Amino acid sequence: MIRINEIVVVEGKYDKIRLSSIVEATIITTEGFGIFKNKEKQKLIRRLADERGILVLTDSDNAGFMIRSFLKGIVDNSKIRHAYIPDIYGKEKRKTSPSAEGKLGVEGMSEQVLRNCLEQAGVACADGEVKQLITKTRLYDDGFVGAKDSSQKRKKLQKKLGLPENMSANLLLEMINLLVDEQQYESVVKEIENE
Repeated sequence: MIRINEIVVVEGKYDKIRLSSIVEATIITTEGFGIFKNKEKQKLIRRLADERGILVLTDSDNAGFMIRSFLKGIVDNSKIRHAYIPDIYGKEKRKTSPSAEGKLGVEGMSEQVLRNCLEQAGVACADGEVKQLITKTRLYDDGFVGAKDSSQKRKKLQKKLGLPENMSANLLLEMINLLVDEQQYESVVKEIENE
């Protein structure tokens, strides 16, 4: 596994699944062109770029370059790094026909090709494990998962932390550990309990 410090930004869930098999990193999807209208996701990506930097890995087709260009426009260029996949023609296994341009996307790349792309981008690999301060058990104990009103409490937590409301509990946990320390987390939990 390649451990990456930056937040990796890819287009869709299949790209995320493919990349997850070779990297240990937080991976965020743009939901394709969904990023153009999703102000919450844009804000999250800017925040993550400020905190950790981002590594953009999109497909090498026109759509991928449009998304990459859009991200360049919303993120400080000193906090963004780009990894490029080569033009390889073919069709992903799950698809019935090739893409409009006939090129494989991130999900269709071999492990070695992806490793080469990351190496060429000069990714910053972490020296050690990132310690997770807040655990899923802690979220459960604080009522953000597994309780009758946990969904509503989770939305309050996400709002107070400036995070999009449509996150899964697992992604929320990742974001909490990336963006706040334990004391900040406890402070927000107290605020929610006192409302």
